[in-house]
Amino acid sequence: MVGIIIAVILFNLIALKVKKRLTRSEMLQIWLFTSLFQLVFDLFISLKYHGYWYFNKGIDWGSLPVYLCLVPSVNIIFLNIYPLKSKVWKQISFFLAWNVGIVLYEIITLLPEPWGYFHYGWWKLYHSVIINPFLLFTLLGFYKLVRRLEHEGVVKQI
Repeated sequence: MVGIIIAVILFNLIALKVKKRLTRSEMLQIWLFTSLFQLVFDLFISLKYHGYWYFNKGIDWGSLPVYLCLVPSVNIIFLNIYPLKSKVWKQISFFLAWNVGIVLYEIITLLPEPWGYFHYGWWKLYHSVIINPFLLFTLLGFYKLVRRLEHEGVVKQI
């Protein structure tokens, strides 16, 4: 439990301190999307297929900080510093660097308690290496959709 508390505090502080590209509305929408998307993903991988779990198998109150406080803040950091207007090679490098960072953090979460809180069933580290870029790409696509819709809303008001 110590590891999750430290991670939640650290990543939320970073999310608050990093230069803001996202509006408050966009951050709220990303927060909600991230929480819902991870809950749905984990509903199947964790609860139905027992691929991995946080703290204990099954539904666990201790997992809520992961869904509501940890992953959303990390995604907000990602989007705030993503090189949106840079060349494609820089964006790909950014994705790869984040994938490495996420995998390294996952390794830390596999430590024994009180530092770690993540446990594998059939899931292995290479599954994360493969799926993380798709999850980040989905997040980026959602963010671009939100920006486009907000822009259209502003233009219609004028």
